[in-house]
Amino acid sequence: MHPTIGGALRVSAALAALAALATGCSKDSHTDSAGKSSAKPTSPSSSHPGLGDIFVGGKAVTGSTPTGNTKVPYQRTYSDGSLYASVTGYRSMLYGNAGLEALYDDVLAPGASGTASGDVVTTIDPAAQKAAFDALGDRQGAAVALDAESGKLLAMVSTPSYDPATFSGGQPKDAEAWKTTNAHGGSPMLNRVLHRADAPGATFSVVVAAAALEQGLYTTVDGATSSPLTYVLPATQTSVTGTSPQCKNASIKLALRYSCDNVFTKMAADLGSAQLSSMAAKFGFNDGTLKVPLPVSESSYPEAGLSSSETALTGIGGGEVRATPLEMARIAAVIANGGRLLTPQLVERVTNADGSTQHPNATASGGHAEQVISRGTADALQSALKMTESKISGKTGWVTNTLSDSATSWFTGYADRTDGRRIAVAVCIEGLPSSAGDGSGSEQAVQVAEEILTSVA
Repeated sequence: MHPTIGGALRVSAALAALAALATGCSKDSHTDSAGKSSAKPTSPSSSHPGLGDIFVGGKAVTGSTPTGNTKVPYQRTYSDGSLYASVTGYRSMLYGNAGLEALYDDVLAPGASGTASGDVVTTIDPAAQKAAFDALGDRQGAAVALDAESGKLLAMVSTPSYDPATFSGGQPKDAEAWKTTNAHGGSPMLNRVLHRADAPGATFSVVVAAAALEQGLYTTVDGATSSPLTYVLPATQTSVTGTSPQCKNASIKLALRYSCDNVFTKMAADLGSAQLSSMAAKFGFNDGTLKVPLPVSESSYPEAGLSSSETALTGIGGGEVRATPLEMARIAAVIANGGRLLTPQLVERVTNADGSTQHPNATASGGHAEQVISRGTADALQSALKMTESKISGKTGWVTNTLSDSATSWFTGYADRTDGRRIAVAVCIEGLPSSAGDGSGSEQAVQVAEEILTSVA
């Protein structure tokens, strides 16, 4: 059972109605999260009474119905509300709005005429979104997919989710649903893709490897590194041992494949915190201004004051390194995109009632990309990240929380589409038993990524 807070029966009804649409029963009806047809157009740029809509894959995933209340004349309805909650946000008669509903309130809210000024068209691919949502299932985590060439977000899922339709009205039942949603221990209203900044574990070693190649510490991903199997952190008695005998003096390619902590802790110490901080910044860390256009929590690498031993631990995403799933997808996109960094974008365009359109950011249409690492380094890391017996190129991570005896499974990587484009993904699954790090647990994020990438292949 999926961890959706409220509205399970309503979501099932919406899915049944959408199936009917697919068979050609109606081409113009709009289905809300209560399974009711509101007969609204499902194409952007058409003027209609009520709230403007948010579109996914050419279809409105929102609607509205008259309330009879002059102060709030329309109530928001949602199709598959829990599936798209992390994309749309919510609009409530009692509690205001959030997400795209808030950011584009001036477009979506009806004016004095009772008609909204436009609709918001997202970049989300409905197949990728559903694949990510279903693959995460009842687990707590996040999954994001983006087009590495254009920066368009194709999937953005945070679980557990919630159905914004359950508290969009002004009745006592809406207040109760709001209370239940906010009291849930899994924080369903937290968009983990954009705002869960936590230790990324060994997935951060991709950044370390890029720094080593860019700075000339190593000139190839295939040559041996200088890495004892058991590496003692500088000025400490703390040691880090590789997971396999092959980790001794392993090449960057082997070290990425076998998660050789001994290699990347020593590599980080050899590079120094200044070099790593600079490289992390190029990939997008320590930037509190990122918007997609929703604001994104800052991913961070310590900019000063690290000892050599502390720097070594950052080599495997430890210490004070923090990253959102979106940031880890951006790292994969840089490698896949020849070393170029693009700004991810969730909104394709805003379509006005008069038929005109506005694009919120040029990069969403293939605009300027910043070259943050050389093409040679990117190509070398592409070959290093190629996973055996898989069409995916990427890196896994496993982060243990000793205080709660739980762990987080991470994956970041990319795959080629049949049309030649590359799709970057990042997945994190929280709250796993720490004892599951023997392989079954650490592969969970990979399995979710595979489901997403298969859906857009």
